[in-house]
Amino acid sequence: MTRHGGIIRLELCNTHIRPMIDEITLRNAAQQNVREALSEDLGNENDISAALVPADVQARAQVITRQPGTFCGRAWVEETARQVDPAIEIDWQTEDGARVGADQVLFYLQGPAASLLTAERTMLNFVQLLSGTATKTAAYAELIKGTPCTLLDTRKTIPGLRTGQKYAVTCGGGANHRMGLFDAFLLKENHIAAAGSITLAVQNARQMQPHLNVEVEVETLDELREAIDAGADIAMVDNFDLAQTTEAVQIADGRIKLEASGGIDENSITEIAATGVDYISVGELTKNIDPLDLSMRFLA
Repeated sequence: MTRHGGIIRLELCNTHIRPMIDEITLRNAAQQNVREALSEDLGNENDISAALVPADVQARAQVITRQPGTFCGRAWVEETARQVDPAIEIDWQTEDGARVGADQVLFYLQGPAASLLTAERTMLNFVQLLSGTATKTAAYAELIKGTPCTLLDTRKTIPGLRTGQKYAVTCGGGANHRMGLFDAFLLKENHIAAAGSITLAVQNARQMQPHLNVEVEVETLDELREAIDAGADIAMVDNFDLAQTTEAVQIADGRIKLEASGGIDENSITEIAATGVDYISVGELTKNIDPLDLSMRFLA
């Protein structure tokens, strides 16, 4: 994993791992997210509380975290400052993907006091959520450290924040599953039922988009065997227990990649990773988030 201009890039050779979110995509997502957040906050008016502060009053503020975690959200902070008031200056004390400790200063803000007040909640909302996502991912990644298994996210993201949350997952040491319904096939129970069989579903996918990976969700070992024979790239072994997962690895024998998913948590992920599966996807990384506790205070 390397850093380039604040953007973390995953250097993984397996084609199932989606290419890292590039800086342009990231900035575009932040721009749209911030625009919508400020519209919610300001409505058709201005910040009437901040308007009580004379426009010529300048201020310096610090943003700290009250608890340890993994930081994420720099692009959203910078975009909020830009949209609220380009006169706001940011002095960064950390970077995306960095571990931070309780009471650590994350960044300083300098500019018109009224503008800092208007920007405060939007900035903190994004950083709290994205840092919470990165922090949870880091905790899960630590539990499978030393295994060849890769931790993946899912599409169980907060609507409108998929790019941000998937970026946060990489900041925490995880990797991205498909971004959406457009960049890889994942054939689940209803897709298979509609197609008639796993074999027919895989064949249809190959004919439609031969350059994309085809993943099949399997619920039994017999379905796994059919997915292998059909030539699928990946099988998602869904809600398999430890014994079934171990047997699935033996059946796959390198002929298909295996992704374990469903009901996997901090108590089971280490054992599942030790079976030899290639990936473990965890919806909790982006679905059940404890935001990092942050605070902004003006300095004298």
